This record gives sequence, structure tokens and C-alpha cells, in this order.
Amino acid sequence: MKLKEEGRTYMASAMKIEGSASVANRWKWRLSSFLFVYLFLSPFAFLAKAQESGTVFNFLNLPVSSHSTALGGKNISLIEDDISLALQNPALLSGVSDKTIGFSFMTYMQGTNTGAAAYGQQVGARGNWGVHARFVGYGSVKETLLSGEEVGSFKPLDLCIAGQYSHLLSTHWAGGVTAKFIYSHYGPYSSCALAADLGLNYYNEDIDFSFSIAARNLGGQVKSFGNERDPLPADLEIGITKSLGHAPIRVSVTMVDLTRWTSKDYFTTGNKLKGGSIFINHFVLGAEWLISSKFYVGLGYNFRRGYEITAAGSSHAAGLSFGGGVNLKRFKLGVAYAKYHVSAPTLAFTLAYNFQKD
Repeated sequence: MKLKEEGRTYMASAMKIEGSASVANRWKWRLSSFLFVYLFLSPFAFLAKAQESGTVFNFLNLPVSSHSTALGGKNISLIEDDISLALQNPALLSGVSDKTIGFSFMTYMQGTNTGAAAYGQQVGARGNWGVHARFVGYGSVKETLLSGEEVGSFKPLDLCIAGQYSHLLSTHWAGGVTAKFIYSHYGPYSSCALAADLGLNYYNEDIDFSFSIAARNLGGQVKSFGNERDPLPADLEIGITKSLGHAPIRVSVTMVDLTRWTSKDYFTTGNKLKGGSIFINHFVLGAEWLISSKFYVGLGYNFRRGYEITAAGSSHAAGLSFGGGVNLKRFKLGVAYAKYHVSAPTLAFTLAYNFQKD
């Protein structure tokens, strides 16, 4: 699969033209790359301790991209000219065309919808910056007293506003960071937090192989709902995506929740989750049929979601997802189906347009 000329392939090619670069500049670049990797790895000690239950702002775990939704809901290694994928791994912003705008919308539970908007632009030969905002609206909710008396209504809201930056560290490696402001408002209660996502990606275009690692939702509440501050849903994820030789098939394997290895971290109906089940619940599998350079269809299975929705009493299509999309030169459209809650299925839509002139 070829990346677009305007994106990562173009920047990687530009990096090969270094004959006139001075030795000092090369050492400066190597030092900056080392510092980025160090800053990326340093929060892992924090993640190892972030296993508490009762996390807040869990809407951050919902996928934004319909492409990711079709492949199981979690994918941090898919290299496509799709700005919505960068919301799960900021390093993937390096593969997005200059001056791209994207919109996403997803139905959730009854009366609940979530959406996002994003914009990305190249800066220099190696950099990309972007901004995005996402929300979850829960409709109108009745407000009652403890006695049951109805005293009005309110509209709960979750909101995240973020800025992103990605940098091509070498011909094959890219790194990225996302800074987030998170806000939730539920009637008389509100909370806000600051958080960051860090991502690394290795991509070899010659064999169409991608490997990523991402640390997501690192941070904490600035203002809590009550007297005590609750942890954010911090997560460590790794993923690979690989095409199968000359066949028009591409597979993705993503491991999530890599700091959570006990049964108390999962929803159960009373039966203690065994070690084998805990291990398999860390996997998200996805496969795509690349019909052409412009069309794809995908299928995914999320083991944890399948287990927990089945445990909650709804086994129909639990863990399964599927979808497809159209990737034209300037216009992209995707749609996907999944099930994230026992009460209703989910439909996800993604739309993007590139304003870059020929």
C-alpha cells in the first residue's frame, strides 16, 4: 500500500536528501530524537500504578474513527491518510495530508450521541500539527430529589479539546504528542482535567508493516466532582498492522489495557476471571479487504468487549464490528457498525476533505 505523496512518504523521501546537512545539525537531530523517546518512555512508571477502578472521563476510550470502529474499536498502527486515526495515536498524524479537515459522528446508547472535528496541517519537512474537539451528549435527563420528586431537567455533557504535534524522527520512525483539556458537566456537578497522549510508530512502506506503541490519557483532574480526585482511564497499548504479501488483505493486532492484569479490572457477574481469559481480553483483532486503492471493507473482534457485553446479558454480535469506506483524492467517507452497550448497537460515520491545492 502506498502512502500519499503529500504525507509521510514525501517527508521520508525528503529526509534521505541529507548530503548538504552539517555534522552539527545531524547530531542536534539525533539528540532531539533521543529526548523525545526518553520523554515518551518516562510516563510508563506512572502507568504501571494507574490500575485503580472508578476512573472518570471514560468517554475518552470511545473510538472516533469509523475505520478503527470497523476493526474492533482500537487501532494505533493503521497507516492511512485519515486524520481521525491520529486521535488514538498522535504519531499517525505524520501520515495525514496537509490541510485536512475531518468530522466524525457516532450513535451510542439511546438518546446519546458523540461526535468530533479535527484539522491537521504540515509544518516543515518533518512535522505535522493538528487540533481536534470531541463531545458526548446524553440528551435531556430528569432531575429528581431523593424523595423522587421531579424538579427539572439537565443535559449532561462530556467535552475534550486537544492540540497535537507529530514529528518524523527518521525514515521509518515517527513520534507524536497530544495535549488535552477535558470537561464534564452533569447537572450541578462538573469536573475538568489535563491529560496527554504519547505515541511512537515504525512504518516500513516496502513491506507495508507498521508497529506502534501509545500511552494514552496521562494526567489528572484539576477540578473533581466531589472532595476526592479520581484517576483518568490511563492506558498503554501496542499494535501492529501488516499486509499479506500480494493479497489485498491487511491484518491488525492491537493489545490494550497493558497495565491491567487482575480480574477486578474487568466487568464480571461474580465469577472470578482466570489468567487465560484476562490475557485474551487484551487483544483486538482486525482484518481488511482492500478492494482497490479507493475502497475497503473491514471486520474486527474486540475480546474484552465481547466478554463483558455477554456477561451483561447480551450475546448478540458482542465484540464484533464491521464497516467500509471510500478513499478518494480529496474526499473520504467511512461507516461502521459495532456494539458498545447492551441497550443498542452503534453506527459510526467519518467524513474528511483535503484542501491542499494540486
